[in-house]
Amino acid sequence: MDGRRRNPYQLTDESPVYVISVAAQLSGLHPQTLRQYDRLGLVSPDRTAGRGRRYSARDIELLRTVQQLSQDEGINLAGIKRIIELENQVAALQQRVAELSAAVDGAAVAMQQREAQVHASYRRDLVPYQDVQQTGALVVWRPKAKRPAGE
Repeated sequence: MDGRRRNPYQLTDESPVYVISVAAQLSGLHPQTLRQYDRLGLVSPDRTAGRGRRYSARDIELLRTVQQLSQDEGINLAGIKRIIELENQVAALQQRVAELSAAVDGAAVAMQQREAQVHASYRRDLVPYQDVQQTGALVVWRPKAKRPAGE
């Protein structure tokens, strides 16, 4: 979160507020169908202390998606469960990529700052630069003659 305390009464898409009869009405499904989807693990609503199901707005949307895939696309429930699992996995991987990308960006900024510090620490007066003039002179080197060992 962003450091502030969250209002416990503020509703979000994940807030479990709908009882099964309301969730069934909102999704256009029979309550028994919702129970079956829960048993199969397609939609997992929160539970109250008395084990009653509580559905969130996100659960309702997922129920509608399951119904659409089943009725309109002809996908069986096992296939739908796999699709949901893969979509959740993709979402988790996208979140991880975003986190790693932010970490790489932070590391790049830190590296650039450190590089700037190193360059700023250079002593520029250590080696003065002098331009050497090129000439056409030829220098010949000849070794001295060896002297005898006794001399």
